[in-house]
Amino acid sequence: MFSVIFPGQGSQIVGMGKEFFDKYDLVKNLFKEADDTLGFSLSKLILEGPKEELNLTKNTQPAIFLISFSIFNVMKNEFDIDFDKAKYFAGHSLGEYSALSSAGYLNFSETIKLLRIRGDAMQNSVPNGEGGMLAILGSKIEAIEKILSDNKKDFHMEVANDNSDGQIVVSGKNKDLEKLILVLKSLNIKNIKLPVSAPFHCKLMNKATAVMKKEIEKINFLNGSNTLISNVSAEVISSTDELKRLLIDQIENRVRWREIVLKMINNGVNHFIEIGPGKVLSGLVKRINNNVNISTINSETNIKDLKI
Repeated sequence: MFSVIFPGQGSQIVGMGKEFFDKYDLVKNLFKEADDTLGFSLSKLILEGPKEELNLTKNTQPAIFLISFSIFNVMKNEFDIDFDKAKYFAGHSLGEYSALSSAGYLNFSETIKLLRIRGDAMQNSVPNGEGGMLAILGSKIEAIEKILSDNKKDFHMEVANDNSDGQIVVSGKNKDLEKLILVLKSLNIKNIKLPVSAPFHCKLMNKATAVMKKEIEKINFLNGSNTLISNVSAEVISSTDELKRLLIDQIENRVRWREIVLKMINNGVNHFIEIGPGKVLSGLVKRINNNVNISTINSETNIKDLKI
């Protein structure tokens, strides 16, 4: 039994998807629709760079979605892969939008427009240089939550991503982040400051939440064909009303990736197919459970080698 998963921010590289763009008209058409919808050449930015522009959150989010959605459609339409057999669809942060659009809950142009707004709103929610994110390695979620709780009078940080045992990401103001680094150092806990310009998935994103609430409430989501699991609850999304609420809540709440993967495994999933640039999620799934099959799909060879 397989599930389909879609990556989030951080997996982008200049030139991603070029193999598919060069070969398939359906991908060229999606790139053109993206450019027409957004009013600028996202396709040129993806294929040619510069990297600094592609790495801006407002560009990264629609770009990764475009590549993931393009590869998904090549698999479905050119290779006749039957995704109706997938047990679940899920994605990491912006990857949740790739999942819901691929599963038919929202059309392509509306999704890419929404992600451009989302990326811009998240980027601008906190003044540049004021907030940041820290990856904490080698510790379990309970240990990190205890450290944050024990030191809450000195600084305030929030868990942004519970990615796997041994990889937790926290968000907050940079002045608090520096205090946390000192505490972690005293406990010999390894950490890496992430190269991001904003503290995603925490309460500092409240301005972005207000923007997205307004945008998401305008949209009429469709009844998609696959079962989605939410970043916020790590549970199956039961209705389009619930989907709207959870997408709004997602901006300020942690991504429960470890719980999502365990939920799928506990419900019979033994094969994960990551569709999109990079292989970040494949690595996380392996850390969570080394006994499941994992397929990373970002080239035509990967598709041809896929056994479901």
